[in-house]
Amino acid sequence: MLQLQEGETITTFFLIKEREIKQASNGSDYANFKLERNLEVIPARLWDITADQIDQLQRKAIVKVEGTVVNFREKLHLTIQRIRLATEADQINVSELISKKGVHREALWHELRLMMEEVESEIMRQIIKQLFSRKVLRERLTTIPASKNYHHTYYAGLLDHIVHVTQSALQLLPLYPKINKSVVVATCLIHDLGKTEVFTDAVAPDYSTAGEFLGHITLSLELVQDAAREAGISRENNELLALKHCIASQYGEVSQGFGSTASPKTAEAIFFQHIKQMNAKLQAFEMVQEKANEQWVYSPMLKRKLYTNMNDHGNKEG
Repeated sequence: MLQLQEGETITTFFLIKEREIKQASNGSDYANFKLERNLEVIPARLWDITADQIDQLQRKAIVKVEGTVVNFREKLHLTIQRIRLATEADQINVSELISKKGVHREALWHELRLMMEEVESEIMRQIIKQLFSRKVLRERLTTIPASKNYHHTYYAGLLDHIVHVTQSALQLLPLYPKINKSVVVATCLIHDLGKTEVFTDAVAPDYSTAGEFLGHITLSLELVQDAAREAGISRENNELLALKHCIASQYGEVSQGFGSTASPKTAEAIFFQHIKQMNAKLQAFEMVQEKANEQWVYSPMLKRKLYTNMNDHGNKEG
């Protein structure tokens, strides 16, 4: 983590997450940036930006920055003294700047493929095969975050989320032998694949037009239906309907307004929506806790302050 102290000078590499060009009162241009490194985002400002720098310092660029940490309105910002684009000689990979420590997409993908073998239903296996055989889908799945702001917001965050939800299901399913294991595991593997059409860029993800218009649940359902059609599976197939119902109800009761298009009406849907929400909420809590420097910090996802187990000196309590 970046341990920033007011007045210190730092020199390191960042990804330009956002950029805004503005004009000062004296008529000169300056740039406000949001710079990202290892899931931390720091606001930064470059005064008297040149025309060449405006052309070069675009969103998604990797840059080497030298700047001074200043306190502005009770928040730490970076005033940039020197900045340049990273070069091949720097040997900086963009994934290094947007990754979470300990998350390795190759290992996660291997784990995901092993868990596919837990699906016993031939119908579910055919749908999984049709979906995961798509090269573009696989590439996006193994790189994009699960969300922009709420949970698993890092490189390969969606894959990390799917793997851990599936692992949780496999641990708990033996306690509920009447639940259809194949439907639940297939749901875990497939439920968020629509996000591969919502976020098409892993580096600085924005919502696609389809994502804005339809949302990831609808896009996930469309992918499943397309896969079923390609596999020759009837729309009326009971297992297919059960799978789609779990996806449609993944955020719980419709009345709660969290995004479900149907309320959970099967044992599989009830089981799945709870383990999915547990994973997302606990990871959102972990994000807050990792960045916390005070005891109570507001979570945008949970819409309330969370206790971070920090003492008054900014240290974790035992």
